[in-house]
Amino acid sequence: MRSSLLVEMSMILSASVIRVRDGLPLSASTDYEQGTGVQECRKYFKMLSRKLAQLPDRCTLKTGRYNINFISSMGVSYMMLCTENYPNVLAFSFLDELQKEFITTYNMMKTNTAVRPYCFIEFDNFIQRTKQRYNNPRSLSTKINLSDMQMEIKLRPPYQISMGELGSANGVTSAFSVDYKGAGKISSAHQRLEPATLSGIVAFILSLLCAALNLIRGFHAIESLLQSDGEDFNYIVAFFLGTAACLYQCYLLVYYTSWRNVKSFLTFGLICLCNMYLYELRNLWQLFFHVTVGAFVTLQIWLRQAQGKAPDYDV
Repeated sequence: MRSSLLVEMSMILSASVIRVRDGLPLSASTDYEQGTGVQECRKYFKMLSRKLAQLPDRCTLKTGRYNINFISSMGVSYMMLCTENYPNVLAFSFLDELQKEFITTYNMMKTNTAVRPYCFIEFDNFIQRTKQRYNNPRSLSTKINLSDMQMEIKLRPPYQISMGELGSANGVTSAFSVDYKGAGKISSAHQRLEPATLSGIVAFILSLLCAALNLIRGFHAIESLLQSDGEDFNYIVAFFLGTAACLYQCYLLVYYTSWRNVKSFLTFGLICLCNMYLYELRNLWQLFFHVTVGAFVTLQIWLRQAQGKAPDYDV
């Protein structure tokens, strides 16, 4: 009886904040309804949390009498459960408010380093207040402007997840790719990498610096060759190969590709060979700097792996 009444009322029932890379629940509503249909949807929450890294940033799953909507941004997903007749524009406006408040309240470093489930459970206070507002349409009429959200949903509607894509409730799912307007095809060849660390950012900057130094020396070598100063043409090739290798390391640090680790080691080998050939033009400290930076970037590429399968958290 209570479950039927919920469906007729058109309302938001619950919401959760989940880390994308591993499905760790960061915060959630503490007043879940106990109806059979709502409890079944909690299983879908858990299944979706395992696949967030593979899904577009705005999705809807229709489970019959209830809808699950979520948006993802900056490594965090905001998920909500509502009745099937709850307006789409209100649902995604609600999620947008959660996202803005969460980003304002917690910095990315905290969310990336969190290890305990529900470590931001105090955010539930904001979820409850916002949910009450959105479940009372009269309180919204003068407080929010839905025209922007209506236009955004019209131009880029949420991806509709099918039960076939979601997989079975026991967690045994098959790999799939999603063809989504605005998101492209998401497959194993375009996986998301784990969030960048401070050491990774430093490695990226140092690699760019080495590329710039090689490029400048390469142009100087060209000038010397044109002035007939006896500059070896092979030095020019070595400088520009070093530049390309450093830039490719930056690419591997940012993007996922197949055989990524192997490519990083081969690129590092090329950097070492170029510096060996340039031994006569560089002092030991310069050689040490370029090789050390190359090794450091290679290590960071190896450490920053693709987001793997999420642990089985009780979302």
